[in-house]
Amino acid sequence: MGVEAVISSSGRPTTLIGRFPKLSSKLSSVRMSTSASSSSLNLNYNQQKQKQKQKLPILLFDVMDTIVRDPFYHDVPSFFRMSFNELIHTKHPTAWIEFEKGLIDEMELARKFFKDGRPFDLQGLKDCMQRGYHYLDGIEELLGCLKQNGYEMHAATNYPIWFQLIEDKLKLSTYLSWTFCSCSTGKRKPDADFYLQILRHLAVNGESCIFIDDRIQNVNAAIKAGLVGLHFKNANLLRQDFSLLGIPVNENCKQQDLGELGQEHLP
Repeated sequence: MGVEAVISSSGRPTTLIGRFPKLSSKLSSVRMSTSASSSSLNLNYNQQKQKQKQKLPILLFDVMDTIVRDPFYHDVPSFFRMSFNELIHTKHPTAWIEFEKGLIDEMELARKFFKDGRPFDLQGLKDCMQRGYHYLDGIEELLGCLKQNGYEMHAATNYPIWFQLIEDKLKLSTYLSWTFCSCSTGKRKPDADFYLQILRHLAVNGESCIFIDDRIQNVNAAIKAGLVGLHFKNANLLRQDFSLLGIPVNENCKQQDLGELGQEHLP
């Protein structure tokens, strides 16, 4: 597949065999090539920018517990006045998955969320989850730096139409596109089709994409599909992983600069 390893967020490759030095060298060559092409008088400005964009690796981010705190593990059980284990045993085994894939709407989710069909406050659940969403430590600054450096970034996540609750609160689209959300694609990680659909949509090969996820099974599936995989632990270690792949991240990005990014999305 070209890349056969995952880099963990300890900054060291796992025991899987990989050729990340080759990739790092390739990315370094890309930057040199981009620099050289930019100085050419034979290309106009727009052609140079397009050429540069095409040569940058595309970054694919899981969202829950990679960018945004997932309220399901603590806030949702408390909302139902249950322990997490009680919630797992009483909820319907496939309703949420069907909701994530866009197979049912939220009213159908409410009808079958619990195996015994008990009613609950759907709007209250949505409000509870929205209150629980926030950026993980250091991740917004990292996304801002990557955005400033010109990287193309997409969400590649399992989530239902309630991703809009995240967007409304955190304005994640300031940094990346919600392109590959399971409710829109009908595919879920770690199914191979989820990753192959991404490659078809972007019209690139797997080595041009770096996939970041907190769940190792999703990372391993991405690698099997030919993508480069990074196992997320925290923002600081992710910076180190990017550095190992030859992706520069300016640690001195200023908050006011990130605020200017948000202004681009204002009417």
